[in-house]
Amino acid sequence: MPTTLMIGTTKGLFLLDSDDRETWSVRGPLCDGWPINHAAGDPETGHMWAGGGGEWSGAGIFRSTDNGETWQLAKLTKGTMDDWAANDPDFAQMIGWPPEPPPFGEEFSQVWSLHFAHGAVLAGTKPASLLTSRDGGATWERIDGLTDHPSRPDWNGGAAGLVLHTIVTDPDDPRKTWVAISAAGIFATEDGGATWERRNRLSNEEEHAHHDHPAAPRHGETGHCVHNMMRAPGGSGDLLYQQNHHGVFRSRDGGRSWDDVTEGLPSTFGFPIRVHPRDPDTIWTLPLNGDMAGRFPPDAACAVWRSRDGGDTWEAQRNGLPQQNCFFTVLRQAMAGDTATPAGIYFGTNSGSIFATADEGESWTEIARHLPTILSVEVLERA
Repeated sequence: MPTTLMIGTTKGLFLLDSDDRETWSVRGPLCDGWPINHAAGDPETGHMWAGGGGEWSGAGIFRSTDNGETWQLAKLTKGTMDDWAANDPDFAQMIGWPPEPPPFGEEFSQVWSLHFAHGAVLAGTKPASLLTSRDGGATWERIDGLTDHPSRPDWNGGAAGLVLHTIVTDPDDPRKTWVAISAAGIFATEDGGATWERRNRLSNEEEHAHHDHPAAPRHGETGHCVHNMMRAPGGSGDLLYQQNHHGVFRSRDGGRSWDDVTEGLPSTFGFPIRVHPRDPDTIWTLPLNGDMAGRFPPDAACAVWRSRDGGDTWEAQRNGLPQQNCFFTVLRQAMAGDTATPAGIYFGTNSGSIFATADEGESWTEIARHLPTILSVEVLERA
């Protein structure tokens, strides 16, 4: 099956293509060299979207309908370059600046997450808001039910700011969506975005130890600094997993309550979480040694940790990964997976490498190196 890895970096989008998951070719940088925080694709059409931006450019989402050969930008907010262009006709002409004001003014500075489902593209921003497009990414509108949530005045940004970094949908029910906002927590809608419920409560089934960290659970909540979240395959119970700032948690009821499944891991800190495409009890995470200790693999030896029982027990997978002097970080959106048998897992590092496994983590290979800082990895498979 042809597979494309969509790699968001600080210097544009890169595409890694393979027909066999063994040999990979690299395309890029794409998207005019913009910082690209995240990308998404439609496996049926092959259409791709890449979102990012910053203070200089403003926020925007690129889209491609020709396998990544060409890209069109939907510019959403203004940046410093717009102010320069408005006052300097020569500069405006040089960059091809459009004088029409962007649709969202200065409401947000970056697009942080993208998700395609049920014919719509969803986008999360910084500061946190949720956008949707029903025309393939040409035009966008804000989902006001989340923006106007009663708890909004109390949302506090994490170290990267108040970012909506994770979007999860029910594959069978377009009305059900979950989002994760750092550091405001998890929110869910079951009516297509009209109303949202905050879902951060710990389970009452057992006692939960309080981790020695200022962001750790308090007052019956998991802590609002969610790093990443995924829904497990299958329609029963809305099984979710999250990597939090202070541990890994599992919910069997769509996020209404959470159980701590961190025991057995070498660290409570990490960014990504990944779920097997067919087995809801198989998950992967990549622990780091803590935010105050450098945010690199414990003992400077990289390991992806796998659980086959929903987080009750864990095993380290190290074969092919650097075991000495390894100081890279794997960010929250920088781990992805395919649907092949056996399943493939991919992760990118802030040192510019992509590691891949085609045997569910038993062995790993570095398939690309020397890319810019990798912010995200996503997989697009086409029949």
